Amino acid sequence: MLELRGVSKFFDGLPAVRQLDFTVRRGEIVGIIGPNGAGKTTMISLISGSLPLSSGQIRYRGQDISHLAPHRRAYLGIARTFQVTQPFKGLSVRENVMIGSLFGRRGLNQAAAREAADAVLERVGLAAKAHFRADQLTVADRKRLELARALAMEPELLLLDEVMAGLTRTEVEQAIALIRSIHASGVTVLVIEHVMQAITGLSQRIMVLHQGTKIVEGPPEEVLTDQRVIEAYLGERYARQHQARQGPTTPVPERERKEE
Repeated sequence: MLELRGVSKFFDGLPAVRQLDFTVRRGEIVGIIGPNGAGKTTMISLISGSLPLSSGQIRYRGQDISHLAPHRRAYLGIARTFQVTQPFKGLSVRENVMIGSLFGRRGLNQAAAREAADAVLERVGLAAKAHFRADQLTVADRKRLELARALAMEPELLLLDEVMAGLTRTEVEQAIALIRSIHASGVTVLVIEHVMQAITGLSQRIMVLHQGTKIVEGPPEEVLTDQRVIEAYLGERYARQHQARQGPTTPVPERERKEE
């Protein structure tokens, strides 16, 4: 479904992503992990078109989309969420989701967009708050709204950028169940997360980025016990917990995590 060939992105001569080769097959849930500044969000922005490539090629369903505008990629079936939620604060929850329907793949009229938005809000558990203003929502509900707006575009490929950051364990479990149901409906999912409970609970395959470069890729059990991943990101404490099979936990960072 998605193929990155030699993809690079430079900012003022400094590489954020370097010569990245990566593929996503239809029907997968692929997890992306790595330390802050590794290039994860930059990679999502390159795929969605909100950042231009410095070099390389991106292909979606066999088509070269390297230079397509973001809205053209959306029409093809690519939708994303943002690490920092970006609702239209003066609009209601319903109106925010309607925007996804109005400007998504089908380009619905207002009446049809409202109906589609209400269906999506029911799906993500926000139906009772459809009339709320977006800036009245809790952090967890803003995350749900961000996801709902992307789903309203009816994507075939959904790019999730830390939709579980700041959530409680119970909220994380609810989000995992929701993403599984989205995947079960036929949507291919690429998910960036620091919450290891989510990565291990969702991903069929994991890629690890470090300083803009892929250092390892494979099944979760292999990746999370790879010494390169432990040294670059997870730390020995998490590795010991994982190997002891104490259950999925959130890694304890060496330094305070900041938004990428």
